[in-house]
Amino acid sequence: MNLPFQKRMYLFPAGCLAFILFFTVFGDKGLLRIYEIRQDIVGVEERLNGTRLENETLKREIVALKSDRRYLESIARKDFGFVRSNEVIYQFPQEKK
Repeated sequence: MNLPFQKRMYLFPAGCLAFILFFTVFGDKGLLRIYEIRQDIVGVEERLNGTRLENETLKREIVALKSDRRYLESIARKDFGFVRSNEVIYQFPQEKK
């Protein structure tokens, strides 16, 4: 296969261009990797915002537990079944479906 010199002259730059294009798209720092990293960043930012909201909610609950006796009483009643001395508890059997 003996190509004329002029055709061989175009094969080398075309090969170099194909090589560069391949690594620009598929390489470790290529366009596809950059897209994946950006998607990862978006996911991490969403989790961070969710964690910040949860943190703020927990801070408000801590303040309420330290300062609001009614809130503390409601937690004790709901979670632990506490009652006052003058209260009567009625328990009814649950209906079966």
